[in-house]
Amino acid sequence: MDASWVRTPGPADAPGTWATMEEFLLGRLPAAADVSRRLAAGDFVDETGAPIAVDAPFRPHRIVWFHRPLTPETPVPFPIPVLDRTDNLVVVDKPHFLATTPRGAHVRETALVRLRVELGLPELAPAHRLDRLTAGVLVFTTRREVRGAYAGVFQSRTVTKTYEALGRWDPTLSFPLRLVGRIEKRRGSLQAELVAGEPNAETLVEVIEVRGDCARYRLSPVTGKTHQLRLQMADAGLGLVGDPLYPVVAPDAPDDYDEPLRLVARSLAFTDPLDGTERSYVSKRQLEWPRA
Repeated sequence: MDASWVRTPGPADAPGTWATMEEFLLGRLPAAADVSRRLAAGDFVDETGAPIAVDAPFRPHRIVWFHRPLTPETPVPFPIPVLDRTDNLVVVDKPHFLATTPRGAHVRETALVRLRVELGLPELAPAHRLDRLTAGVLVFTTRREVRGAYAGVFQSRTVTKTYEALGRWDPTLSFPLRLVGRIEKRRGSLQAELVAGEPNAETLVEVIEVRGDCARYRLSPVTGKTHQLRLQMADAGLGLVGDPLYPVVAPDAPDDYDEPLRLVARSLAFTDPLDGTERSYVSKRQLEWPRA
């Protein structure tokens, strides 16, 4: 896991009363950071890599590096199949329930950390991201010097992506259905929202198969806003099976590995920005129809 850092302010930014670096860090970091013990152990270092002493005087405009303490995590009991591996890329078929990168309570049990350890690639980094509850094709870069090139491809929207999902069936709607709107996500809110304003999210919805009151859909997003597919489908009355956030937030509960969100990043294709190769990948994950 990459180190975290915090910058000490200058007098003009936040006139402080800290006598020592310990006082500053105690006020800046949560109690779980266990600052005093970890300072004594040499876990906080300066820009040169030198440990910061417990009694070190406060110094403005300095960067302090450290690794966040890890709390126990419930193992996600699924492997991460590798679809392709080159000098520059690792492409995997991410399982449900595994976050792409460390966030909140999920650190060790993330695709990034597990793959760095399993493949011995300390500079591995995601070229894009999938939600923790979404499975499917996920691309990582292997070396720091190639990250920008591949990240640029995903940011430029030249990547062709399709998703598959199981959701509610509404025979009154006409398909293909184009969902367009403006999505915003407020800090601290679990849900993203559709709000008035210039559209910034667009998805094409096609029907693959219908079984009773449920259907299998092919979703082709033009944009990539947070929770775009889940929110737009729920807003259209086609909420996805197993979704704990949309249309309503379910009570907080441990993950039920037998009832994943029925959403998979099925296919992904792009032109390699470094060698011009046409790359195309397909997830092998299956979406199980809900129990009757």
